[in-house]
Amino acid sequence: MPIKTLAGKVCIVTGATRGIGKGIALQLAEKGAKVYVTGRTLDPASDSKIGGSLRETAQEIEARGGICVPVQCDHSNDNDIEQLFEQVKRENEGQLDILVNNAFSAVKTMADQLSLKFWEQSPLIWDDFNVVGLRNNYICAVHAARIMVPRKRGLIVNISSLAGLRYSHNVSFGVGKEACDRMAADCGFELQKHNVAFISLWVGMVGTENVMAMLRDNVKEPKADIDIGLPESMRSPEKMLEYFEKAETPEFAGQCIAAIANDTDLMKMSGKIVSTCDLARRYNLRDSEGHGPTDFRQINTLLQLFGHPWLAWCIPDFVRIPKWVVALGGNNFF
Repeated sequence: MPIKTLAGKVCIVTGATRGIGKGIALQLAEKGAKVYVTGRTLDPASDSKIGGSLRETAQEIEARGGICVPVQCDHSNDNDIEQLFEQVKRENEGQLDILVNNAFSAVKTMADQLSLKFWEQSPLIWDDFNVVGLRNNYICAVHAARIMVPRKRGLIVNISSLAGLRYSHNVSFGVGKEACDRMAADCGFELQKHNVAFISLWVGMVGTENVMAMLRDNVKEPKADIDIGLPESMRSPEKMLEYFEKAETPEFAGQCIAAIANDTDLMKMSGKIVSTCDLARRYNLRDSEGHGPTDFRQINTLLQLFGHPWLAWCIPDFVRIPKWVVALGGNNFF
């Protein structure tokens, strides 16, 4: 039986019909939290190849013995967002302990237009990536802070990635992720004296339902070479599928967030970027068998990705690129 480290906590996980959001919700509920899950799809669609709905997430949580409240919410609609937080506040006597900003509506757009450069796309693609996924994150953070600040405790998490540092996928995606990181830094600064933490969680490559379906389709019917920021040795459809089959599971980020929420040094992390691979070491976390986070600071991992397996074998796991060097990778000064 999982230890109920989050018993009595109230959480919101946005965008939890499938993928990382669903995985986080499953883990937080398994640890004892009451979890509100949001998304646009309440009931399963009969014609969906991948599946994914709020009721399915709730049923899986309840099957594990957890408590889940599905709330249909369009995160591009400000009124829907406001009503979500009013419901949580009303039903829990003003309590909200954890908000996870995960909602993102551009997965299909990203898959369909990966081979196009920004000037070849409609400029309105910006809204596809950053209305739900950036603007929504800020609005949710405002509502969450209004509940958490008077109680002098709480945790807000933006789901982000290495794309906030270096080019990945496309321009709108990367700019949105870097803005999520900066949001955590600046909101964290203002929340610090109120004992409310705001962090940006960098997940690694995650084998979500959508990603795996897209990669398997690409193996069957290969498309043009796609540059998403990976080394050339990783760009073949077969190599990418092989890599993601062993990558992080959607639930691993949930393990990380549950561990962070119980850390007595939580406020020292506030305003910072934390990665799943670093948290795995900090808390001795283990993903499902055969899966695990990729540590992009680990020298032998980078050598493996760039097609040098024998050289990678010679380098010990503890040899990593210092974080200050990683930070310089996003320094754009001439």
